[in-house]
Amino acid sequence: MATPTRWGILATGGIAAAFVSDLALLPDAEVVAVGSRRLDTAQAFAAERGIPRAYGSWAELAAAPDVDVVYVATPHAAHHAAAHLCLSAGKPVLVEKPITLDRASAADLVATARERGVFLMEAMWTRALPAIRRMRELVADGAIGEVTAVYADFAISGPFAPTHRLRAPELGGGALLDLGVYPVTFTHLFLGVPSRISAMATLTPEGVDENTAMTFGYDSGALAVLHCGIVGGSPVSATVLGTRGRIVIPKRFFGTTGFTLVRGGESEEMTFPRSGNGLAFEAEEVMACLAAGRTESDLVPHAATLDVMGILDEVRKQIGVSYA
Repeated sequence: MATPTRWGILATGGIAAAFVSDLALLPDAEVVAVGSRRLDTAQAFAAERGIPRAYGSWAELAAAPDVDVVYVATPHAAHHAAAHLCLSAGKPVLVEKPITLDRASAADLVATARERGVFLMEAMWTRALPAIRRMRELVADGAIGEVTAVYADFAISGPFAPTHRLRAPELGGGALLDLGVYPVTFTHLFLGVPSRISAMATLTPEGVDENTAMTFGYDSGALAVLHCGIVGGSPVSATVLGTRGRIVIPKRFFGTTGFTLVRGGESEEMTFPRSGNGLAFEAEEVMACLAAGRTESDLVPHAATLDVMGILDEVRKQIGVSYA
């Protein structure tokens, strides 16, 4: 058996718990430490999950000699500081999506990783899912002809109190970064960067977006129609439309285990097995890259991460949202 990859977990929230749970499914992964700004919080998280060591600071985790890679699971606004600390300490990093609050800070992380020669990947787990990877192959092979449109939505019901993190500008609150990043990423997978972006939104009293519509135009003539929100649940569906067919994901497209390929009036269902929360695939990609001595993933390349952050920046500019 290969030497296990030793993970350190930075932060102790729900997504950190889900990731640790999925790492347990991988025989070549081992969680050896957790770090938090509060030692008691880290100790409680570690005790509940059988993690050997707990640290009361990010710096201690970043300096731990037996940690091979750090998973950054803080709230959005702390992603840059936490990831930069770890990269500067020479630690490979998988940082939760969105990688930062804006493209400029994301580009800074990429530059730091490249300067240090250290691995960095955004935890955009959708890109690593077998179903999504197969969809990309089918589209690239011309299974539905030329892509002419993408439709995707991700909205949840709420309501969320004014004190909730989703309504806090300083935490990167609102629908766009939490939810809208998924439809934008999904669209980017098949169409790349749009040449035209149009967006409108309804904002909360705090100034974050609660209901956002986006349309993208491409030089090919293709269009994308996207929506995200926190004031009413949507199907969370996605469709890639082509000149000779379409691919449909009717629900939970961002974590899908399958899709329907429709061509010539005939439908073909394709399903792919998945264990746990679906986060193991991105962890496997990280570990494969580290084993190969790579500092960047082909599945979640730096350029794609920066493209999506740039699109989100433009949407945010148009709808008048600031995280300052």
